[in-house]
Amino acid sequence: MSTEDLNDLRMSEAVRPLYLAVKKHIEENVIPIQDEFYSIGEKLTDRWSYSERQMELLDGAKSKAKELGLWNFFLPDAETGEGLSNLDYAYIAVELGKAPLASETLNCSAPDTGNMEVLERVGTPEQKAQWLAPLLRGEIRSCFGMTEPNVASSDAKNISTSAVEEGDDWVINGEKFYISGAGDPRCKIMICMVKSSPDAPTHKQQSQILVPLDAPGVTIVGPMHVFGHDDAPHGHMHIKLENVRVPKTNMLLGEGRGFEISQVRLGPGRIHHCMRSIGQAEKALQLALERSTSREAFGKKLYQLGKNIEVISKMRIDIEAMRMMVLKAAKAMDVLGNQEARIWIHMIKAMIPERVCEIIDQSMQLHGATGISQWSPLSAMYAGQRTLRFADGPDEVHHMVVGRNEVREYERNKG
Repeated sequence: MSTEDLNDLRMSEAVRPLYLAVKKHIEENVIPIQDEFYSIGEKLTDRWSYSERQMELLDGAKSKAKELGLWNFFLPDAETGEGLSNLDYAYIAVELGKAPLASETLNCSAPDTGNMEVLERVGTPEQKAQWLAPLLRGEIRSCFGMTEPNVASSDAKNISTSAVEEGDDWVINGEKFYISGAGDPRCKIMICMVKSSPDAPTHKQQSQILVPLDAPGVTIVGPMHVFGHDDAPHGHMHIKLENVRVPKTNMLLGEGRGFEISQVRLGPGRIHHCMRSIGQAEKALQLALERSTSREAFGKKLYQLGKNIEVISKMRIDIEAMRMMVLKAAKAMDVLGNQEARIWIHMIKAMIPERVCEIIDQSMQLHGATGISQWSPLSAMYAGQRTLRFADGPDEVHHMVVGRNEVREYERNKG
């Protein structure tokens, strides 16, 4: 394969009308409802619920998206999604990152995207009918249960939640935390990472099992906070599983194949996060420009003070550098496949959340005290991006993989 193949990062002409339609949908059907949607939520007595008006607004935007054919972009299988390449989806996902409700109106929200991709790839016909079909229709939500409070979950081999066979069931015991989306009242199913074969080889001990959230023994203890944010009603929940029984047919792909399934969801999931993060960086820069060109201090516009103009310059330069990295990683996935492109995926996951955090922080600084207050979206944006430096693997793991690959390549070429 030529280097030119990997460096051609143009959106396909066939997808350009779709991309423009998504931008128009966000501008006309999403942004106009966001303020009302979130302001209603802030006043609810039960923070883990939605009002009828909120659902009316959200369902209205989803219906308009469906009518326009803007639905399930993340799935590359044209039978269940739009059949987009990773590169084409990258352009769309950046736009989704600019508006908090945009992804859900197109049924392209995490963690549902990863769960739907897993079910579409490895689910049985029965599992697809029960869980994938309503997810694809946007009728329910889902979560992914991996991280545990009592072990270093960045090494997935440490997962200790147990699944033991008893008759026709698996009996599950353990504890999970920071389970994103489990607070949503529409969340009905969790794909749960468990240790089912403790005596097997290290990478064959883990399995993934479908656990309905209303199964006896599943207790949502409460939300984990990020810098004081509980992210209600989506939430990042603390969950206990005590003698939870699910039928053997709830096993995904087969016993001991948990790591194999993770490769299905983590590559696309990580790159989708990074795509949307660039949209967040664009939003932070836009807010910084609005603030610094409209406010004066010491007789000058804010952007004219100190090194603020250089800060703004670096924000734009870094956004464009990140964009090129994500597009290159997406193209590598399309051309080489997820496994061969994994180093590119690790590179962007190490780079982008960290840099987006810095860009949001710089925008907050240009806003003064307002930037860290409830009057600005920046503090919630920062909390979300800071969390992303742990989600799907902490920065250090991604740097370890990239650095180890560099040393391996050097040693091989030297010899």
